[in-house]
Amino acid sequence: MLWIQVLVNGLALGGLYACIAAGFSLVWGVLNIINILHGSLIVLGGYLAFFAYHYWGVSPFLFAPVAGLVTFALGYALQRVAINPVMGRPVLITLVLTFGLNLVLDNAMLAAFKADYRKINLQPPPGVLEFGSIILPVDRVYAAGVGLLLVGALWLVLRFTQLGRAIIAVRMDRDAAALMGINVRATYALAFALGTFMAGSAGALLAAILPVSPVSSGGYLGKAFVICVLGGLGSMPGVVVGGFALGVIESFGALALGPENALTISFLLLIVLLIVRPTGLLGRRGFN
Repeated sequence: MLWIQVLVNGLALGGLYACIAAGFSLVWGVLNIINILHGSLIVLGGYLAFFAYHYWGVSPFLFAPVAGLVTFALGYALQRVAINPVMGRPVLITLVLTFGLNLVLDNAMLAAFKADYRKINLQPPPGVLEFGSIILPVDRVYAAGVGLLLVGALWLVLRFTQLGRAIIAVRMDRDAAALMGINVRATYALAFALGTFMAGSAGALLAAILPVSPVSSGGYLGKAFVICVLGGLGSMPGVVVGGFALGVIESFGALALGPENALTISFLLLIVLLIVRPTGLLGRRGFN
């Protein structure tokens, strides 16, 4: 029964992983920006949830959208001020720019919060769900459930709203979208801000089950990379599939090789997928 327990743990973690990668996939797949800042925004969302619970007793599962709104505002401002002027330039330009912004935010959090790992210790403890010999922590179920709800909400926005259609139109042909009356600069900023909203929300959920620290931002960014490649860039269902797949692979890999090798397994998987199937499982042009 051990393998069933490992599988269940991986699936529970996969729901949260999907939320971690959804915003990164949106920004990369639609705006063609590799947002190196994404991992630090996840950590920032985790800190916001930690202090909200510590000082006001607000559950991180309820606070997640609020943390997302804070990072949404930050992302919108950064995009309008720093990133919009270089939109349409070679991807290396935006890569270096977001890398620099990431260094600024990481060091600001290190100065403000130090490098100590912090985790929300829920009181009273949420307990576990037992199905025979299978045990599943309730906090992971909540985190995965809220994360999947947020991913689903983002998919609905992109699929069925005017903003979503504008985002896809700008990605497919910026000049044609402008001729159709779409405000390209505002659309880019809103799309980037939606990606940062998902990052902040994911960080709030993450802090309820795992410790967060500025030094761990690179690990979360790496997971987002792997999930996008695994599920397919430009596909929201692919993000969900990739998140569950990575959660399961990491769980079985940790069982076989030890938990300290989970990140190594992720990057090995990334290399293999880039060689064998660079489009991922559900990848397609645009965003679906």
